[in-house]
Amino acid sequence: MYKRKIIRFLSDWSKKPHKEALLIKGARQVGKTTIVREFGRKNYKNFVEINFELDPNAKIAFDGKRDTKTIIGNLSLMGYGPFVEGKTLVFFDEIQSCPNARTAIKFLVEEGLYDYIESGSLLGINYKDVSSYPVGFERQIEMFPMDFEEFLWARGVSMMAVEGLREAFLNQSPVTDFVHGQMMKYYREYLIVGGMPEVVHTFINNPDFAATLLQQRKIIQSYRDDIAKYAAEQKTKAKRFFDAIPSELSKQKKRFILKNMEKTASMQKYEDAASWLDDAGVAYFCYNLHSLALPFEQEENRSLFKVYLLDTGLLCALWQDNIQLKVMNGEIDINEGALTENFVAAELRKHGHKLHYYDRKSRQELDFVMAENNRVTIVEVKSGNEYRRHASVDTALNEQGEYIGKVLVANKFNLDREGEILYLPLYMTTFL
Repeated sequence: MYKRKIIRFLSDWSKKPHKEALLIKGARQVGKTTIVREFGRKNYKNFVEINFELDPNAKIAFDGKRDTKTIIGNLSLMGYGPFVEGKTLVFFDEIQSCPNARTAIKFLVEEGLYDYIESGSLLGINYKDVSSYPVGFERQIEMFPMDFEEFLWARGVSMMAVEGLREAFLNQSPVTDFVHGQMMKYYREYLIVGGMPEVVHTFINNPDFAATLLQQRKIIQSYRDDIAKYAAEQKTKAKRFFDAIPSELSKQKKRFILKNMEKTASMQKYEDAASWLDDAGVAYFCYNLHSLALPFEQEENRSLFKVYLLDTGLLCALWQDNIQLKVMNGEIDINEGALTENFVAAELRKHGHKLHYYDRKSRQELDFVMAENNRVTIVEVKSGNEYRRHASVDTALNEQGEYIGKVLVANKFNLDREGEILYLPLYMTTFL
């Protein structure tokens, strides 16, 4: 199993004396089940896993009384266990398939006999069937595909080397040409491979992009199968929306135009389909801001948005023109820079940042803006050679400089600073 940052969070959680249940959300195939199994078996005397999709009969254990004695007794009769008080981690996987289990978490946690982790990939689909959410008894976190730093660990790059990169980022100092060249090589690999653990494992064990692509297409098909199975009356719209993401990102202007899918499309018509993809974790929505004033929530225009895929490797696999070789040869500006911008969006999302962009009447656009320390941080993404040309950034500094704290221009060259602007290698956005 590859090193994942979430392990530290799980370790801290397990040491709390009176802990709530932990709900790990995230798209399919990001590694939720693997990481919980590994953690449970290493840190608990007993680890009990109940997967409600693989064993639908397990739902019956939650049909009657919702106290610990009844539920654990029912599960024991079904062959699950052993359950030892104070030494057992109980893992409810695919919990969206058993709303009663989600409701019962409150009572199970309240009695405090065992530790509980829940996980699910499509937690939004059965929310109406959950009679009572365990508010105060459940902590939610989201798990994502491997970020670029985790990918470096998987590729065998030492912790010392990664920390050297982080130190250069914090000190705003360039790395050596050799280090920069190696990091850009790994960065191009990551654009193609992405961070889905099974895909990374396939690539590392057989660096043949054909095998990697096959694994990626299996994951994409599993997402389409989920849409067909779970999206109910929204499945046609959700599939159309999902399939349109690559082409919408390939435009010079990355804003998602609903009417490109269907002439009669509107946000009102597609709102539920968009929400389904967002809830499923396969798409990241980036909303437009009217201005750079804080708080951003008051400036959002949710009728204007960009949509990114959760993983650049899957995005590559969705394009049909075999771009992998071109990217490895250095053409990271392919498809109007869609890959590089999707990479930055995903890294920001993985590190807890909400995604916003600024666009004033289509004449001045800033790729990403974040709120940090009551100021605005601008992140502009440049995939080509003319990375020092950024008229929109210059205009924002001149006209709204009172709101702006930092300006970062992510590009393929080494770190450099010029006045108020920090030119940051694309791979260093993993430290934002």
